[in-house]
Amino acid sequence: MEIHIISLFPESVRGYLDSSIMKQAQEKGLFRYYLHNLTDWSVKNTRRVDDRPYGGGAGTIITIEPMTNCFRELFEKYGEMPIFFMSPKGKILEQKDFENFSTMQKMIILCGHYEGIDERIFELFPITEISIGKYVISSGELASMVFVDGIVRLVDGVLSKESLEEESFSTNLGGKKEYPQYSRPQIFEGFSVPEVLLSGDHRAIQDWKQKSTS
Repeated sequence: MEIHIISLFPESVRGYLDSSIMKQAQEKGLFRYYLHNLTDWSVKNTRRVDDRPYGGGAGTIITIEPMTNCFRELFEKYGEMPIFFMSPKGKILEQKDFENFSTMQKMIILCGHYEGIDERIFELFPITEISIGKYVISSGELASMVFVDGIVRLVDGVLSKESLEEESFSTNLGGKKEYPQYSRPQIFEGFSVPEVLLSGDHRAIQDWKQKSTS
């Protein structure tokens, strides 16, 4: 899996991408990322990529020229690939979406900032808008990490199949939430682990797990 992240603040995501499961995926040779600063494609090397929108409105938006120049250069260097834009107007992600995206070989993720982007970019490139929920945050980078994490952890070989089979919203659980889990000590401040989990009866335990999903 090769992911290209286009951002105004690319270094803000490096720490996350180089830790935990993302790091393990890279060490296994299953995930590789590239960070691209959109200001590198600013017009006349001004380092500015935003301007006021026609018709008025608050703030500024990302202009079309830097995005176009960036996409075309990346396509020329790395080959064409799907483009995703993190946007509250996009399709809200579900687990099945992550499962589908995890089979892709490579992609571009554009992180938004300011009040949005020039709408004409959608006429020039087949861009899929993706949302992490019905709310607005200041950083497209933060949203992109939710997207990347959800995809990479499902890439074949990153995690064990056993780890993925019975987690919330997985196909094995029929899209339901995972059953409750307990560990040592057996009793803590008067609260005990359900007896069935201590019984050693694997069929009864499996039945309890199935009934406890929601």
